[in-house]
Amino acid sequence: MTYKYEIPGNPVTKKNSQRIIRLGNGRTIIKPSDQYEVYEQTAGYFLQPRPKSAIDYPVNVCCTYYMKTRRRVDALNLAEATDDILVSYGILADDNRDIVAAHDGTRVYYDPERPRVEIEITPISDYPQWSEKITGKVKPKRKE
Repeated sequence: MTYKYEIPGNPVTKKNSQRIIRLGNGRTIIKPSDQYEVYEQTAGYFLQPRPKSAIDYPVNVCCTYYMKTRRRVDALNLAEATDDILVSYGILADDNRDIVAAHDGTRVYYDPERPRVEIEITPISDYPQWSEKITGKVKPKRKE
């Protein structure tokens, strides 16, 4: 089954303007920018319909980004942020190579009037998966 979504608003990457937060116990963590967190929360509203259970088979996640400005942007960082959002809302079980097998057709365009991302998730039937649950092969254990 193919899933199509459109998230309005200027797409935001996760890696720009990350924040280093010091916790009370002295540990530090890296968090995405406030702008990304707002974008991720807003995106959930537009990710309908969702699959009954998270997609756990090979798919192509084709994203067409329409940016508000002509500023340079890293398409791979945009795709990574989109994958993370799809995982966080339970559309994808994970964004590893066994599930997100490709981002074929992903492009970035300029549209100052209507910035957005259009997402199309389509199954890939001829992808040789790596996981042992699919191939039946047992992975060799690493020596520690």
